[in-house]
Amino acid sequence: MPERVFIGLGSNLGDSPSLLRKAGRQIAGLPQTRCLQGSGFYRSPAWGGIEQPDYINAVLEIDTALQPSELLARLLAIEREHGRSRQGEQRWGPRVLDCDILSYGEHRLQSAELTVPHPRMAVRAFVLLPLAEIAPDLVLPGIGALSSLIQHLHDTNLVRLEQGFDHVCQ
Repeated sequence: MPERVFIGLGSNLGDSPSLLRKAGRQIAGLPQTRCLQGSGFYRSPAWGGIEQPDYINAVLEIDTALQPSELLARLLAIEREHGRSRQGEQRWGPRVLDCDILSYGEHRLQSAELTVPHPRMAVRAFVLLPLAEIAPDLVLPGIGALSSLIQHLHDTNLVRLEQGFDHVCQ
């Protein structure tokens, strides 16, 4: 039975909008997966106090029958294909591509490899605002209503770009 899944994507190295669109098409083409919709792209300052370019972030909504561990493995393979190596990577450092499972249906999962819903998404405007663009009524298991989380955001420093996942889900 397919599950409704939201995937956060981000990039701050290379041609980030093109990378996100290409990764979105790859995710849309995964087996047992149907792309439903994608958000616009948002530019945000990098986290973690490391000097680096701004990030471009977005959210993709899919239906998939892939199990969470299989979906994660395929997302990590897409990251690697675009040149990302998580081995020895600096936390909150620059990256060519980041693909995170934000939520997986109504499930709450915790393992060494994956925590769903994503453990820090409730305080990250660069996740919540693109997510609210495509799923404003979403309620995250164990976290709460997306609309309530957005009300608690402070200075977001996000800029919505004209670009987005145009034609990715078709």
